[in-house]
Amino acid sequence: MRRAQLAGLVLFSVLPSRVAHSQASTAVASWIHLDAVPGTETSTAKALLAALPGWRTDRWGNLVRTVGSGTPHRVVACALDYSAFVVSHITDDGYLRLRRTGVPTHPLWNQFQEAQHIAIVTGQGRVPGVVAVPNGHFARQHVADSAVVTDAQLWVDIGASSRAEVAARGVALLDPVLPDRPLWTFGSYATGPAAGARAGCAAVASAAAHTPVRGTTTFVLSTQRAVGWVGLATVLTSLGSVDKVAIIDVGRAARLASMAPSARLPQAFRALYGRVRDNALAVYAPAVRWPGATVESIDSSEANALRQWVADAAEVPAAPAWVTLPTDTARRLAPRRDAYGAIEKLFMDLADLHGVAGHETLVRDAVLARLPKWARDRAQVDSAGNITVSAGPDRDPVAMIAHMDEVGFEVDRILPDGRVTLRSVGGAVLPSWEGVPALLHFDDAGRAPLRGVFIPRDSARLRNPGALQAWFGLDSAALVAAGVRPRLSLTAYKRAGRLAGTRITGRASDDRTGTSALLSAIAAIKPDALPRRVYFVWTVREEGGLNGARAWAATYGRGLSRVYAVDTFVSSDSPLESRQFAFAPLGRGAVLRGADDGTVALRAERDHVLRVARANAIPLQVGTTQGSTDGSAVSPYGAPNLGIGWPGRYSHGPAEVFDLRDAAALSRLIVALAVTR
Repeated sequence: MRRAQLAGLVLFSVLPSRVAHSQASTAVASWIHLDAVPGTETSTAKALLAALPGWRTDRWGNLVRTVGSGTPHRVVACALDYSAFVVSHITDDGYLRLRRTGVPTHPLWNQFQEAQHIAIVTGQGRVPGVVAVPNGHFARQHVADSAVVTDAQLWVDIGASSRAEVAARGVALLDPVLPDRPLWTFGSYATGPAAGARAGCAAVASAAAHTPVRGTTTFVLSTQRAVGWVGLATVLTSLGSVDKVAIIDVGRAARLASMAPSARLPQAFRALYGRVRDNALAVYAPAVRWPGATVESIDSSEANALRQWVADAAEVPAAPAWVTLPTDTARRLAPRRDAYGAIEKLFMDLADLHGVAGHETLVRDAVLARLPKWARDRAQVDSAGNITVSAGPDRDPVAMIAHMDEVGFEVDRILPDGRVTLRSVGGAVLPSWEGVPALLHFDDAGRAPLRGVFIPRDSARLRNPGALQAWFGLDSAALVAAGVRPRLSLTAYKRAGRLAGTRITGRASDDRTGTSALLSAIAAIKPDALPRRVYFVWTVREEGGLNGARAWAATYGRGLSRVYAVDTFVSSDSPLESRQFAFAPLGRGAVLRGADDGTVALRAERDHVLRVARANAIPLQVGTTQGSTDGSAVSPYGAPNLGIGWPGRYSHGPAEVFDLRDAAALSRLIVALAVTR
């Protein structure tokens, strides 16, 4: 079910303070989560009408409810929409270009979209995509990219390879494009784009369930505020003369509550000129943190104060119950029925697990649980945390190594106001984490992570934010009491998903795709049929130093005949990269990593892999890229290192992309290399 398809609503009673705060943040978060940007008015209105009995809609998609009778006649209004994007161009190779709609709400709004999940709202439903970002491994190629990103630099990847594939997904020019963010609360806050304005709509809807103590109140959930309150202007025109207009505007760093003569309306209210009588306009802009950002956040106490202001303006009984829209946040991916269903399930099971380098417990447990019984019985976990499964006769040993960890952050310091300074682990693309939901993980794997946000800058002239900080709605004393301390890990919220065809997106594809391919391969191998000793290894702490592999090599490295590092091939198959380097197209097979920053593969070893691939009809590309692999830590003990992987886009960002066909080819290649003499 699309999240904008609502049915029924939940009314919460006003209870004691803590419960009331929880109800306020839950209610506001449900309104923040609603799809409502310019261009989606009809579908938004239809969904809300199903949830809000007694309301009506007009051709602009405004929702209107009039309650009471006689004079005075008041209008209490909010704006549902916020500035987003529309599809402005579809390229021949299947990418979408964007144009901003409305006035920017934050100087970094465009940059906040990079490497994030988005949704294109088409005439047939929502189509998922991600916004391209330069590969994290290609920092040398992008050293001059220092300016803040503009909308002209945004490219959307829906997994298509041609204009025809885009059309087949139902995407057309002018389709609205919006951030696809999770419903998010933390501490006493609700967060997301336009949180303050959406809190206003939650308050208006709540007040509209009551009859004013005198006169008439018309409640309006208006559209197209992003282009000057056009939707509200059309409603006021239809109503004629009214006695008072109360508007909830977008959130600000400091609360604004004032009367404004219509002649002094700011430019953002231009469509209302002449439609509001002098001294008849009241404006309330709630106080929010990080106004205009994708993690704009409003505290429950401010939301409750806003609700009271709306009740007073509407002259309805004080503190009406919050209206919470039903939301469907459950992930419902139907099982894939083609040849790639099994490896997709493996990846989906693993990708959303959090395992920053040095904190891989959840991933290690999941890998052990998914080993075939024979391998699980033989699996050993060493003191570093690596998993090793060995099989085959004790001769001509080879190793197949994938790593379980991912890039992320650790707590560095806890500041007195509760902000947490962070240390990057493994080379995360910092701008891609700025202004996104955050999760702080405890060493006790059974304990739920602490929710918060990565703090965005208020403004910037440079793309890179430098060091990042996070905040969890608590002061330092409360954090310490909750068990927060330095060196605990932090990640962003993660949600792997399908794009078009066989394309998949997910944080930590590097190296959960390799981990999945190695698991898929070991499930296809009969250990007694192996012609040699094969070590199947899943390492820890690859990101930031190959530390798990170094520990493993000290025990097993001597005497190996070969080591195959099963890891991503960071490809320039992206609109943001030069194809003169590292070009391995997605969907055309696994990749032999001939050279990188840590290895130049020996010709004889390359030829061996190519012969095995040809003999087994496995599609295999050859290329050179940047970065290094676990094999680089093993080869000093004597074994030649060959990287084998899959082509991946947007490395070390929150929305890496790969093709299941390549992952399946890699799994077949692992099997073939293990069983070929």
